[in-house]
Amino acid sequence: MMVSLDGFFEGLEHDLSWHNVDSEFNVFADKQLDESSTLVFGARTYKMMANFWPTEIGITAAPNTAKRMNSLDKIVFSRTLKKAEWNNTELHNGDISTVIQSAKEKPGKDIAVLGSSDLCLSLIKEGLLDEIRIMVNPVVLGRGKTLFSGITKQLKLELTNERTFKSGNVLLTYKLQK
Repeated sequence: MMVSLDGFFEGLEHDLSWHNVDSEFNVFADKQLDESSTLVFGARTYKMMANFWPTEIGITAAPNTAKRMNSLDKIVFSRTLKKAEWNNTELHNGDISTVIQSAKEKPGKDIAVLGSSDLCLSLIKEGLLDEIRIMVNPVVLGRGKTLFSGITKQLKLELTNERTFKSGNVLLTYKLQK
């Protein structure tokens, strides 16, 4: 999850143009994808990713990332999408808990949720999110949607790792305590 220093997941009107991305971040992102066998998305993030990574623009912009994104298994949760045509994608409109629990029981690497803050909140509420990685960007937005908008109870987190990037980004990795 990318957040601004003042805790916003996205700016007004879903603006993500402030994301601080460079070559060091891209190497990190590829490593995260290598640690995963399944990607999970909500509808908005899925549409954004599916409209970029399989295209010539996505493949040319970041061929290594595109190869990973296009080949990994993907699960999409949506009440509005009727189909999901991106390679290796399952579309679900119902029971998040059952689908994710089933995916967790399969052999393989990590299951990663990329973006999809609303879906992450649902997974947190269901006790299905084990870890959250928050990439704090050195920017203050002042307005937008906060990362944990909608959480109504206290979450206890244990810091398990931190990493500072040359760009000023700071990655904080937390284990969610039950």
